[in-house]
Amino acid sequence: MENKEKDSRYIRAKERVDELKKFYANLWSYIMVISILALINYWTNGFSYMWFLWAAFGWGIGLVFHAIGTFHLNPFFGKDWEERKIKEFMQEDDKTKKWR
Repeated sequence: MENKEKDSRYIRAKERVDELKKFYANLWSYIMVISILALINYWTNGFSYMWFLWAAFGWGIGLVFHAIGTFHLNPFFGKDWEERKIKEFMQEDDKTKKWR
C-alpha cells in the first residue's frame, strides 16, 4: 500500500513538473517571438505603427489563461472550492444511500 502511495505521489509530482515546464516554455517563446516582432516592427517603420502589440495582446491573453490553469489562480473555482464540493457531493450521496 505504501509503495502505491509513493508511486501515486511521484506521478502527480511529475505531472505538475510537466505542467510547469510547458508554461515556462510558452512564456519563453512569447518573450522571444514578441521581441523579434518588435525588432522587425522597429526596422520596418520605426514604431510609427506598433503592429507587434496586436500579436503580444492576443498571445498574452492565452498566456494569462495558461498561467491561471498552471498556478491554480482561479478565485471562483480554486482548490478549496473543489474540496468543499467533493465533500458536499459525498455527503449527499451518503444521504441518498440511506433512503434506498
